[in-house]
This record gives sequence, structure tokens and C-alpha cells, in this order.
Amino acid sequence: MAHKLFPQPKPEFRVGVLILRRKRPGFDPEWGALIEAQARESLSGSALDVYFPGRQIVDAATLRRAMEECDSAGCRVYLAIQPTMSDGRMTPVLGRMSRAPVVFWATPEKPTGEMISANSLVGAHTFMANLAQAGHRFDFVYGSPRDPGTIAELESAVYRAYACFVFDGVYAGLVGYHAPGFSDMHADPATLATIGAELVHVGMHEFIDSVEAVPDEAAAADVEAVRELGLEITDEMPADELDSALLLDSRYYLAVKTLMDEQPLQAMALRDWPEISATHWPYLALARLASEGYAIAVEGDVDGALACLMAREAGCGVCYVSDWLEHGAHEITLWHTGAAPFQLCEPAGSVRAPQIGRHFNNRKPAVVNATIRAGIPVTLFRFWHTQGEYLFTAIEGETTEPERHLLGTNALARFDSVDVPEFFIRMVRAGMPHHPIVVEGHAKKHLSAVAEMLGMTRIE
Repeated sequence: MAHKLFPQPKPEFRVGVLILRRKRPGFDPEWGALIEAQARESLSGSALDVYFPGRQIVDAATLRRAMEECDSAGCRVYLAIQPTMSDGRMTPVLGRMSRAPVVFWATPEKPTGEMISANSLVGAHTFMANLAQAGHRFDFVYGSPRDPGTIAELESAVYRAYACFVFDGVYAGLVGYHAPGFSDMHADPATLATIGAELVHVGMHEFIDSVEAVPDEAAAADVEAVRELGLEITDEMPADELDSALLLDSRYYLAVKTLMDEQPLQAMALRDWPEISATHWPYLALARLASEGYAIAVEGDVDGALACLMAREAGCGVCYVSDWLEHGAHEITLWHTGAAPFQLCEPAGSVRAPQIGRHFNNRKPAVVNATIRAGIPVTLFRFWHTQGEYLFTAIEGETTEPERHLLGTNALARFDSVDVPEFFIRMVRAGMPHHPIVVEGHAKKHLSAVAEMLGMTRIE
């Protein structure tokens, strides 16, 4: 999973590798040295940007100095490995100094001889139990440094830890309020704080003023960038109306981008109707931003935007915020007014390539009509707050060719192992909002682990 979800050669954060040793010889030092050498080699050749502190770690004092060195080197996640079992009294330092969950890597015993050689799994178990009882988060991988599957699992675990790091003090913006009647997506600052998020509220008039304040030359230059995307235009839109729509949409794009970059806001939800949509639907702007990796949602869905952020930082790529339109025994029709990221849509030149068009209700531009690619594995997931806590759920399936094309963005997904009608009513009874989040790839286990480390309750 890791190599598919994390296509970039190196992440944008560093991983501090903490090799926890012993003050006195014990177990099989030669086996421990071999495991350490293999671990260094495998990690250095992985998709992770790893940093090895230049000091021996044998007790709490040396661990503290090593972690300070890693922090100065830009490390955000710590990977702890014990080639042979180390001193469990280092646990409090790990728990206190790491903002992200510590990833523990336990390695196997030497397969020959009568004497135990490493006790690495016991050491990791001891550290993790200590952390759990003290209320600290962690992740865990067990396997040989020579096993590519182990390294892939480590990459996944590191990304999960980094997603938790990002949530520790994340700012989530809300422009306006939730859409009328959509109180299932109401943002609650107190519950947001339980997952480390802070709500930043931006008034609708304040936001509209920022859109109108975008310089004409900047908007015009951005329109040219949009034209270079090569998106098709529906035949019903005259050239002069298209020019006007693109110019206004570029203002929205630049205003949102400036707001998120300068606040800064790691996630943002926009109340797109009824105020904005009376004259213009900013969905082309939002589709572009989603395609660039911005965690953004419509209709005031703050938790939806944060779900996109969690998936992105966990290495899952861009997200499609959808409605659950209809379903059968094992199929769900996923649809939303067009703002899906282009990476998930049918490509340019295909029959269902993304098109810039009007909204089907009030006929205002600028909506992106598109179809999510068929034949790709997908994970549908969501987290939401209710009664002062967060709940999380996820299912895995595959997109298929839709039976009919719908204006906006649509997809048909099969979930063969899920009783979809039963799953639907159970989730709704638990308060799940009507915006499921869709990512490419099977990442249920991966995202569920992040949610659990953030303190969410997983429900099936």
C-alpha cells in the first residue's frame, strides 16, 4: 500500500530514527549489530527522509539529547527500534518529547541457536504498554529489515503518525456557516478541540470583500492559467459569459488560496449557497484547489474538510467530497455538484472529460461536470462529531461504469463485502452526515488507525 499511496520520492518532513541500545552487553550483540546495519540500509533506501542522530542512545539523558538534535534537524516523526531490548525507563522521554505518535519497529529473533538473541518485540511491547498507560499515542510495525513488506508498513505507519502531528494544533476555517438545514455538519469548537483542531470563523461579507479585492491583473493572469488546463466547455455557454464566469471564478480561487495560505488554514469549509450561488457557483475554483491538495469542503462541512486533510497527510492523495445519492445491495451512486479533483476524474480527451458548465438548478456557472474514473479501488470514509465525541467509519470498494451520466460529478462504486442498505442506516442512526469522503486506493485499515490515534471511536 505504501508505494501506491505515497508516489513522491521523499516526504516533506523528516523522520528521526532512534536506535535504542543498551549500556551493558546483553543478548546477542553481533545479531543486534547486523539488524541495525540492515535497518539503516533499508530505511535509507526507502521513500522516507530519515535522519540518524549522531550519538549513542542508551538512557533517558542520551535519548533526550538525541531527540533535541532530531528536532533541530527538522524531524517531525520518530521511529524507535531496539535491535536488542533496551532500557524501558526511556519511555517517559519518548512520550513527552514526541508530538507525533512514536512508531515502534520490533525486529525478529535470530532463527538459529538455543539462546534468545534480541528480545526486540518484548522491548517494544514494554515501551508501548508504558506509553498506553500514560495516555500517549504510538504505532507499531513488526518484521525484518530485509522484508520489503516491512518497509512498506513502516512508510505507512510514519505517514499515519505525521497526520496526527499535523492535527496537533490544526486550524480549520469556516466561511459563513453551514448551509441552511445542514445542521448535521455544524462545527463544534469544543469537540474539534478533542482531536487537536481549532475553529477559525470568517464572516461571509468579509470573504466576499476579499474576493472583490483581488486585483484585476491577478485575476486575468489566473484565467489564462485556467485556459491552459484545456477543460472542455459546454456548448450552451456563450463566449462573453464564459469570459465573465472565468474571471469571477479566478477571483474566488485566488481569494480562497490567499485566505488559506496567509491565515494559515490547513482545512476550510465554505458556505457556497445560498449567498454565493445566487450569482456564481465557485466550484471550478474549488475543484482546482482540491486538485492542488487543499483540504476544502462545501456547504460549511468543517469535519469534511478536516477528513480531507487527514487523508492527504496520511499519504492518500486528493479527496472527493460527495453526496450519497442512491444505493443498491452492494452499490452506491456518489454524486455532488461538480468540484471533484481532476486526478480522480476521467482524463481529458475521453468521452466524460471534465467540462465547465452551469449548475443544473439555477443555471449559473461555474460547475465542473465530470465522472470519476471507473475501475479504480476506492475507500469511502467519514468522521463526524456527536454527543461530544468523534466517530469514524470506512468501507472499501471499486468504481464501475455509471449507468447514466449526471450533471455535476458522479461515480458508481461497488462494495461487494458490504451490505450497503444495512450499513447506510446504521451509520445514519449514528449521526453520519451526508458527505462521505472518497479517496483512491484501499486504505480502510490505514485511515482507521489514524482516526483511532486521534481519539475517534471506530464503528463498522
